[in-house]
Amino acid sequence: MPKNSSVLAFVIAFLLWAFFVLPTTGLAGHLQPFKGVPVWHKNPTTPAKVELGKKLFFDRRLSGDGTMSCVTCHMPEMGFSDGQSISLSYPTTKNWRNSPTLINVVFSKYLFHDGRVESLEDQALFPMMSSFEMNQNLDFLEEEIRSVPEYVTEFRKVFGTDDITRERIAMAIAAFERTLISRNAPIDLYLAGEKDALSSSARKGLEIFTGKGKCSECHFGVNLIDDKFHALNVPENPDFQADPRVAATRRFVAKLNHFDGYRTLAEDPGRYLITKDDKDWRAFKTPTLRDISKTAPYMHNGIFATLEEVIEFFDLGGGEANTAIKPLGLKADEKDALKAFLVEALAGEDIVLQYPQVP
Repeated sequence: MPKNSSVLAFVIAFLLWAFFVLPTTGLAGHLQPFKGVPVWHKNPTTPAKVELGKKLFFDRRLSGDGTMSCVTCHMPEMGFSDGQSISLSYPTTKNWRNSPTLINVVFSKYLFHDGRVESLEDQALFPMMSSFEMNQNLDFLEEEIRSVPEYVTEFRKVFGTDDITRERIAMAIAAFERTLISRNAPIDLYLAGEKDALSSSARKGLEIFTGKGKCSECHFGVNLIDDKFHALNVPENPDFQADPRVAATRRFVAKLNHFDGYRTLAEDPGRYLITKDDKDWRAFKTPTLRDISKTAPYMHNGIFATLEEVIEFFDLGGGEANTAIKPLGLKADEKDALKAFLVEALAGEDIVLQYPQVP
C-alpha cells in the first residue's frame, strides 16, 4: 500500500475510534456527551429486525408457562428495570439479584451483574433457560415460534430463511435492545457547551461528582461506567437472605459454576463465581448512571431504596471491611447537590415505545 494510503487508513481508524470507542471507555474523571451508537457488525441493526425483536421481547411464549416475557423484568415505564429489590421470577421460585436497566446497554462491555457474557445475543438466552426466571426449553421455544405464520414470514424477511433458531431469536431481541438509548440528557447539553442546561445545584453536584465525591473514578465516559468490577461489600438484603427460595437459587447458581461450598453458601459471591479469583469475591459490575432516577432500588440486590441511601453508603466508605473505597466526608449540602446532579443531569428524554402487536 502506498505511504499516503497508510496514513489515510490510520487517520480514518483513529477517527472511528475517537467517535465510537472513546465515548464508551473515556478517561477516568472525564465525562463525555452522547455522540453516536457503536455498530455491532456481527448482527447489523435493521428496522425490520428491531421490530421483530420488539415483538419477541413482549412475547410470553419465551417463558415455560407462558406468563413471562422480557418486558416482565424490563418495563419501559420503570427505566427498563422492574422496580423490585430482586427481579421477578418463575412461579414457586425466587430470583436473587436486581434487574438491571437496559437503557444504554449497547455501550456495555459486560452484561449481568457478574459480567458473565459480553454480547446481548448471549445474554438474551440466559433468562429464557434459567430455572428461576423464564424456565423455557429452547428446543421447544424454537418450535413454538416456528408454529406462528406471522413469525415465519418476519424471520424470512429479516434473515432470509425459514429456519427459526434460538440464535436468530436472540439476535432479533438484541437488535431491539440496542435501540434503547438515553439521549439529550442535560449533562449532554452542558458538556456540549450549553452551560444553562444544568441548574446551579446540579452544577455544584457535578463538581462533587468529579471531585470530592470521587464518583467519576468509576463512572466516566458517555455511559458513566468503567466496565470493571468492584468489591464494595454491599450488605446482604435481610429481606431475602433467609428466604429458602432465594437460598435455593443462590446454591443452584453456585453449583452450576462449580463452587465447592455451594451447600452452605449464605451470601452472593458476585464475579468470583465466574473468575474464581479471590479479588472478585462479592465484586459486581459498575452500573451505568444514565436515567438512574428511574431505576430504583439500587445495587445488585436492591438493598437501597433511594439515592440518598446510596450516597450515604459511599460517603461512609462502602460496606464493612471493603478496601475498594474510603469515606468521603461529604457535608449535607454536598450530598443534596450530588443527588440533584444524579436526578436532574442524567435523565435523558423518555424512550417513546409503541407497544407491538404480538402474533
